[in-house]
Amino acid sequence: MGNPGFRTWWGVWLCPMIFCESEPGNTIFQKPLNVSNLQTKIMVNYWLAKQEPSGPRGYNFEQLKKDKTTVWDGVHNNLALKHMREMKPGDLVLFYHTGDERQAVGIMQVTSKPYSNPKEDVERFIVVDVKYKKTLKKPVTLTEIKNNKKFKDWELVRISRLSVMPVPKPIWDEIIKISQG
Repeated sequence: MGNPGFRTWWGVWLCPMIFCESEPGNTIFQKPLNVSNLQTKIMVNYWLAKQEPSGPRGYNFEQLKKDKTTVWDGVHNNLALKHMREMKPGDLVLFYHTGDERQAVGIMQVTSKPYSNPKEDVERFIVVDVKYKKTLKKPVTLTEIKNNKKFKDWELVRISRLSVMPVPKPIWDEIIKISQG
């Protein structure tokens, strides 16, 4: 009888079963492994997205909180679009108010893969769906960010006009820490 698994150097047979332990010729099998029931850890990416909170095209975080979900659109900068193309469901995004406020105010979560903006004629202009996740206990201002050496190489400080950018995990953690007061 052939063994459906693979023998490892420590003498255990690996196979697509929940339990598979063996000595040659004495294999014990239980029910097949149900992969759909396994918990898989998905790597979350972190982003910052800017929005003018007032004015004719304005949309603020409080409105997102009321709406619960929205389509993140209006991005035309090539680098910002490149970043949006890397977004995936589950990613977390700092909502940053521009204009007079200049501060990170809350967190939203990406709920869709990027797709072409149905309101645009140009296919390369994409959008993602997002949902309200959490309001920061204390907004984190641009001044606080610029005064912290940990942020000196981050795009928010270096490329101030960029509307969507990645947030490295250490920077994300520091912003959350600052927002706790």
